[in-house]
Amino acid sequence: MPLRLGIDVACRAAHQVSLADEQGRLIWSGRRFRTTPPDLDQLWSSLPDDADPGEVLVVMEPTRNAWVPLAAWFRRKGARVVLVPPERSADLRNYYAKHTKSDRLDSQLLARLPMLHPDGLHLEQGLGPGDALKRAAKLHSTLVHRRTQSLARLDTLLELLGPAWHSAIGADLGNRTVLKFLAAGYADPHVVKRLGRVRLARFCHRHSRGAWGEPHADALLAAARETLELWSDGELDYPDLAEDIAIEARLALQLSEELKDLDERATLVLKAADPNGILTSAPGVATITAAAILGRLGDPNRFDSLAGARAFTGLVPILDSSGLTGRHGGPTKRGDAVLRQALFMAASQARRIDPTLAAKYHRLMVNAGKHHNSALCHIATTLLTRIIACWRAGQPYQLRDVDGSAVTIDQARTIIAERYAIPKDLRARRRTTTNAGTDRRSKESPRAPSTGPSTTHATTPGAA
Repeated sequence: MPLRLGIDVACRAAHQVSLADEQGRLIWSGRRFRTTPPDLDQLWSSLPDDADPGEVLVVMEPTRNAWVPLAAWFRRKGARVVLVPPERSADLRNYYAKHTKSDRLDSQLLARLPMLHPDGLHLEQGLGPGDALKRAAKLHSTLVHRRTQSLARLDTLLELLGPAWHSAIGADLGNRTVLKFLAAGYADPHVVKRLGRVRLARFCHRHSRGAWGEPHADALLAAARETLELWSDGELDYPDLAEDIAIEARLALQLSEELKDLDERATLVLKAADPNGILTSAPGVATITAAAILGRLGDPNRFDSLAGARAFTGLVPILDSSGLTGRHGGPTKRGDAVLRQALFMAASQARRIDPTLAAKYHRLMVNAGKHHNSALCHIATTLLTRIIACWRAGQPYQLRDVDGSAVTIDQARTIIAERYAIPKDLRARRRTTTNAGTDRRSKESPRAPSTGPSTTHATTPGAA
């Protein structure tokens, strides 16, 4: 007899579970248990004696990471596990009981969901957040974001010392030599002057492996002298500011080291998951991007259709259609953000390497009137479709011309440069966006009164 086990997963409290048959009739409901072997064994023993493990369907919401050990335990028992998006179950709960929300009601609803919405059920086979590649991809994105924020704060702190420091250090604050210099507390102009030209040049030469030398030392000394002249009254506390800058520099250095170690680990995991290098054979997809795509996408074979895989990315447009009217909006952004970012960045490079993608990008920009980001979203979904097709066929990605003939990378770049170059004026127009509201560049409200003379009712000098 088919059984439906609906579990309302809790993070700290006990879970609530209800059992229903294939007709949605509740056999029992509201039982509590925790994620411990004794409780799980007791729950499994409470199923009917004639229950076939293969006919037990466990339905739950992906509540944080608490669902992962539960799903793995039930799969080991032979049951099938289905994850339901919280938004979908919430909408259905509001339909049945708009003003009531309880764990018991949620478990009953999840147990009956297979009968109410069978098309929305998709078996969960993987470990979810427990998968090593998926965790590595998410952690990489998080660390990059944190380092970017740290470098942005570092940039704003250096502005207090004056513009000469940016000229002396350069635009790349992520440079290891720059971070080592700032982490040592050398953002204090008095300390820089005391070090002198020789010791500064020696420091720059050692940490840059010979790339920096006396010219950079001279520039740093000049920046220190300009700061002292700029703050001649001594109002700025140089040691305190230098320590704040050193903290941000040390954080950026540590994050860079963590990213380096994480990338090495992700490379090893990717080689085990994709030994044939199918993902990295695609244009624009290097090792780290491939790890992000495969880690956040999961098994490409789990999708029933390529359209479902494209929808999973959140890069497909919103459709609003009724009767004879309809329109497409921006991307749904309902999928995984890390996957979406990786595909977008890969598409930006792939259009410069693959002639067929370059031709599509050219058509979208020139003929269809799309702007750059919109065109890249189309390229990203096309690239994902081809990657999945290559994965299923077990063959690497092959660059081809629009007529289907195979080409090398050099030939492909030549073809793209000759046929599919976007005019600079057109690209500038496509990248221009109009904002009718207020922003940081234009503080004036659209309804603000004009401060100049009227252009609607012009007057002449001396008119009464």
